[in-house]
Amino acid sequence: MDWLLILGLMLFGTFLMVAEIIFVPGTTVIGILGAIFSFYCIYLGYDYYGPATGTLILIGAVMLNIFALVIAFKSKSWERFSLKNTMKGKFNDDTKCDIKEGDKGMTISSLKPIGKAIFGSNEIEVRSEGGFITENIEVEVKRIDSSKIIVQPSK
Repeated sequence: MDWLLILGLMLFGTFLMVAEIIFVPGTTVIGILGAIFSFYCIYLGYDYYGPATGTLILIGAVMLNIFALVIAFKSKSWERFSLKNTMKGKFNDDTKCDIKEGDKGMTISSLKPIGKAIFGSNEIEVRSEGGFITENIEVEVKRIDSSKIIVQPSK
């Protein structure tokens, strides 16, 4: 029974440390718990079986952790979870249009509070003054803050 406890703690500690490094980077509770389980299995090895067997368990635990990390990195299992896409879209940066305060346009999507509106032939991302504005509502430009165009429903 003692061997099963030591082996179970060693495997569980290794699993938690690999999960910490691969899936949850940074020093968090998962990695600390993995280290505690690994150290506790080594302590139990020394306590139950003496220094010779305890040292073998220590060497086995270290080798198991290194082997598990090497296999995890070589199999590139973390790539399934990594972000591969980059955002290339911009809002109103490339738009060279002459929109001024007081201009009127039509929403082409609902503004919750951000959406799109069309002013003349320019489709632009706009922000509502505060609330929800449905699509196909005439809006008026209230103010322009750098690249943010604030609109409100026309009266």
